[in-house]
Amino acid sequence: MKRTLLLALIGTALLMPASAQVQSWKQIPIPQLPAFKPKQPKRIELSNGMIVFLQEDHELPLVDAFARIRGGSVSEPANKTGLVDMYGDVWRTGGTKSQTGDQLDDFLEIRAAKVETGGGPDSTSISFSCLKGDLDDVFKVFLDVLQNPEFRAEKLELAQKAAADAISRRNDEVSEIAHREAIKLAYGPENPYARVAEYSTVAAVTRQDLIDWHSKYVHPNNIILGITGDFDSAAMESRLRTAFESWPKGPVFQKPQVQYSPAKAGYYLIPKDDVNQSNIRMVGLGVTRDNPDYYPISVFNEAFGGGFSSRLFNDIRTKRGLAYGVGGGIGSNFGHPGLLQISLGTKSQSTIESIQATDQDIEDLSKQPITDDEIQRAKDAILNAFIFRLDSPDKILAERMTYEFYGYPPDWLDKYQSEIKKVTAVDVNRVAEKYLHKDQLAILVVGNTSQFDKPLSSLGPVKNVDITIPAPAGDAEGSKPTASNPEGKALAAKVASAMGGLSKLQSIKGMHVNIAESDSGNPPSPVDVYLQFPDSMHVEVQSPQGNLTIVASPGAAFMSIPGRGSRNMPAAQKNEMMAQMHHDLVYVAQHAEDPAFTFTAAGTEKVGTVDAAILDIGGAIPWLRWYVDPSTGRILREKYKGMGQGGPFDGESELSDWRTADGITLPYKHQNKQNGEQTSTAEFKKIELNPQIDPKMFEKPADAAAEKQ
Repeated sequence: MKRTLLLALIGTALLMPASAQVQSWKQIPIPQLPAFKPKQPKRIELSNGMIVFLQEDHELPLVDAFARIRGGSVSEPANKTGLVDMYGDVWRTGGTKSQTGDQLDDFLEIRAAKVETGGGPDSTSISFSCLKGDLDDVFKVFLDVLQNPEFRAEKLELAQKAAADAISRRNDEVSEIAHREAIKLAYGPENPYARVAEYSTVAAVTRQDLIDWHSKYVHPNNIILGITGDFDSAAMESRLRTAFESWPKGPVFQKPQVQYSPAKAGYYLIPKDDVNQSNIRMVGLGVTRDNPDYYPISVFNEAFGGGFSSRLFNDIRTKRGLAYGVGGGIGSNFGHPGLLQISLGTKSQSTIESIQATDQDIEDLSKQPITDDEIQRAKDAILNAFIFRLDSPDKILAERMTYEFYGYPPDWLDKYQSEIKKVTAVDVNRVAEKYLHKDQLAILVVGNTSQFDKPLSSLGPVKNVDITIPAPAGDAEGSKPTASNPEGKALAAKVASAMGGLSKLQSIKGMHVNIAESDSGNPPSPVDVYLQFPDSMHVEVQSPQGNLTIVASPGAAFMSIPGRGSRNMPAAQKNEMMAQMHHDLVYVAQHAEDPAFTFTAAGTEKVGTVDAAILDIGGAIPWLRWYVDPSTGRILREKYKGMGQGGPFDGESELSDWRTADGITLPYKHQNKQNGEQTSTAEFKKIELNPQIDPKMFEKPADAAAEKQ
C-alpha cells in the first residue's frame, strides 16, 4: 500500500509542468554562510617573557609543539651567509651534551616521534611531535636539545658539505635562477633577504659561531611556543611553568635595520643556451601586510594575476597562447616588504612578444579598470579558499603565533573576511594605479637569446646578470703558486725526462686512451678518451643505458646518447672537463719550460716508503700538486681541486704500473679519491699517440632539432 502511494507521488512529480522547475543554477538560493569564529588558542605569558599558546585537539592521541625564536639569517654576518641554515641543521644533528644526534635518532624512532630544528630569515625554530603516551620522554629530549645543544664538529662538517653541494647546483634549474635573481633585483643584492651563501661564507662558519649564536638568541623572552593536541590545558600549563619559569631572561632582541635598494627599471638578461624556454620576471618592491591597502591589494592580485580566471591568464595564455603559465601581483609579507612580481614562462621564440603583451595588460589597467564582475569572482575565490587555510586547530595556532611574532593584532584573522567583503572597485583600481607601473619594473629574462623572436635590446638597454658561482677560496694546498723556483723547474725537467724527454712530449698533439674504469666495486666500464691539445676532449662511455658521449671543445659542450638526442653541458661541467685535460700528465710535462706555467718545489712528504718531492703547478692551469720520486722522476701521487655532482672536492690519485709505449712512459693505473674516500680505479688498456682524429668528433651533432633540453 505504502509502496503504491510512493510510486504515485513520484509519477505526479514527473508530470508537473516544466515552468514549476528551477531554470538556472543562479535561481538556487544560497544560504548565508555562518560567521567565521575559529576557536582561539589560550595565550599564556610566563614571568620571564616566554609566550605560550595552547590549542587542545582531541581528535587523535598526538601532541605537537613548535617554538619560534627571534633572530634569523637576516641577522647573520654577510661574510658568514649560510650560518643560520647550518645552525638549524647542526642544532639537532649535533645532539646534546649527554647524547649524540645519532643516539637521539634511535631514541625517537622507537617511539615514532621527532624533534626537529631549523633556521629561517627572521627566526630559528625547534619542534616536537609524539604520541600522547610518549609525551614525558619526548618532552625531556625537546628540553635537552633546546637548552643543552653540543653542535658537534663532525656534524657541522657534514652540513657544510651539504651547503656546498647546494651551491654547486644552484644554477641547474632556470626557475630557481629566475627566482633568486629576481629577489636580488627587487631588494638589492646586499639585502639580507636576498643574499645567498657562497663556498667562502659557508667555509667561514665555525662551531664556535653556532655556540655563540645559540647563546645570543635562545632565551625565553625571545621564544613563542605553541602546542596543539590531545592534552588538558591546565596540566600542560603546569608542565610548562615547571620547565621554563625559572629560566632567566636574556638580552632584549634588537631587530636589524634592513635597507632596500631595488634595481633601476630596465631589462636584465641571464643568457642560458641549454634551454628552449624563457623565464621572465617583472619585479619591484611590494608591501607589508599591515599596510592599509592590504585587502584591496589582495583582491586586485586575484583579479589581475591570481588564477585561471585572472585577466593576465585569460589574455596571455588563453587568448594569445603565449605562456605556459602567467601570474603575479603586488606581494606582501608580515615582517618585511613582499615582492611585486609578474612571472611568466614562454617558448624562446615568443619571448619579446610575451613581454610586450604583459606590458600592454599593465598599461590597460588605466583604460580598462578591473570590473565589478572580476572583483566579485576574485572575492569568491579568496573567501572560498580562506576556510581551507584554517580548517584545523594546528593551522589556527600557526596563524595566531605568526601575528604574535610580528606584532599584529590578535583579531587580525577574525576581520579578514569582512575586510575582503568591504573592498570596492574604486579600492582595487586605486591600488593598481598606486603600486603597479610598467616603467618602474626591473624585467629579468633567463633564456636562450639565439632563439628569441627579437633581441631583448629591441625593447631598451640590457644589462647582463652574472650568475657565475665563485670558486672555493684556495687553501694552503689549493692556492696557485705565484712563481716558479729553481728547485721546482729542475723537478719538472726531471719528470719530463722520465716520461720520455721534452722533445718527444712536445711532439704529441693528441691522444686516444682506452680505459677500464670501475667504481664502488662494480665491474669495470670501457671508456675511450680522445684528447686534442690544448682545448678539445671527446669521451665515450659504455653504459647499460647506451653509449654516452661527452664532448667539450671551443665550439661545443654537450652530452648525447643515441636515440635520445643531445643536451648542452652546463658551463661548470665544461670547465671541469677542461681542467681534467689541462691536468693530463703529458700536457703538463710538455710545458716544463713554458714561462706561463709555474713549477714550485714545496718540500717533501712520505708516499709509502718514499720521501716524495712536492711540486706545486699553476699559472696557466688550475692548481695541481705532484708528489715525485726524486730518484726516478716518476709521479707517485697527484692532488687537485675538482667539481663533481656533490659540489667541490679535494681530488687525489695514486699513480702506478708505469709502462713505456711509443717512447713515452706513463702510469697505467690510477686509483682516485674524493675528499679522502676511494671513488674509482682506472686501468689504461691502450694508449695511442697522435692518432687520426676526425674533427667532427668535437662538433655538436647535426640533428640539433632532436636535442633534449
